[in-house]
Amino acid sequence: MVNLNDILASVTKRAQASVLRELLKRTSEPGIISFAGGLPDPKSFPVEQIKKVLDKILTEQPHIALQYCPTEGLAVLKTEIIKLLKEENINLEADNILITTSSQQGLELVGRAFIDLGDTIIVSNPSYMGALQVFKSYGAKMEGIDSDDNGIIPESLEAKLQELQEKNIKCKFVYLVPDFQNPAGTTIPQERRVKILEIAKKHNVLLVEDSPYRQVRFEGEAPEMFYKLDGGKGENVLSLFTFSKTFVPGIRLGFAIGKPELIANMCVLKQSIDLCAPSLSQLITSEFMASGYLNPHIEKVTAIYKKKKDAMIKALETYMPEGVRWTKPEGGLFLWVELPKNISADDMFDDAIAKKVAYVIGSAFHHDGSGKNTMRLNFSYATIEEIDEGIKRLAECVKDYASKVS
Repeated sequence: MVNLNDILASVTKRAQASVLRELLKRTSEPGIISFAGGLPDPKSFPVEQIKKVLDKILTEQPHIALQYCPTEGLAVLKTEIIKLLKEENINLEADNILITTSSQQGLELVGRAFIDLGDTIIVSNPSYMGALQVFKSYGAKMEGIDSDDNGIIPESLEAKLQELQEKNIKCKFVYLVPDFQNPAGTTIPQERRVKILEIAKKHNVLLVEDSPYRQVRFEGEAPEMFYKLDGGKGENVLSLFTFSKTFVPGIRLGFAIGKPELIANMCVLKQSIDLCAPSLSQLITSEFMASGYLNPHIEKVTAIYKKKKDAMIKALETYMPEGVRWTKPEGGLFLWVELPKNISADDMFDDAIAKKVAYVIGSAFHHDGSGKNTMRLNFSYATIEEIDEGIKRLAECVKDYASKVS
């Protein structure tokens, strides 16, 4: 019998199953109210519009829809993305754009393009676990920087980059999710973005701006994207996007924007992964956008999520005991709960499952496993009634656990 330990590549051995994937196995029991996944509300899916779009595509363009396409993506979808980013005052050319199979593939390409075993990168604490998973699989040495309710703290970034410079260690890139961050739901304000970009330029380091949720804003004013603040040329910024949250996740499409030479290198790497993103998905998305359906759909989604976010905040205020705090996101799908230091959300998880409620442990979003007194809650998927009941159950769990450790 083959001994896998003798033949598995080191990258396979470094890769770890997503904590979220393992937790979701526990949340499939009947009666559990889950705040664990990052699932859009299925009632928001634009089924009728997609039917119209799909019928038109299969009638007029089956030879394109059902065929391979260029690795860099279909021109018609790039055209619509160029129009979309003009709303952000970003002017792109086709060679600034790479169509990816979801934004997770964008992260995979970042790992392939930049990380050699032992390379140093900077991530926030907390940070998106899907990115941490990729970076770890490529053998990155991750350095964490502090965050608060306004995202990563510029002074912490400056101190870390200065420390690395003094040790003659090159930082390959800084990874951040500036808008409604997964997991914390925080947004980096404009003034802080300017400082962060200045620090990155001073130390000649790339910013990887992961932007899955930016358009899902239901209150407040949007700061400019890092890509726009950088002059819209991609000199110091590479930006990643997805259609999973603004359209539908089943399409499995995302895109990256950056300077042409970087996009060309990422395109070569993508060829060896999947050759190209699905042509049918690209045509559905481009036709959906060209038909004027996207912005009304986003407005519908944001209205739904605002109601659910407000319901979750209200329930937290109603049921949670003293000493528990949470973020108040202006958009996105998540908020972040911080428990008293003596309460471990890791250890409390089984108790929560017993009470038929689920969350994601906050330590999964820390590269070093810290943050054990934190958790991520999703408000997009559950109904408003489930949100109220689920938070009530979770608050009872916190109170019971607190009484054990006090």
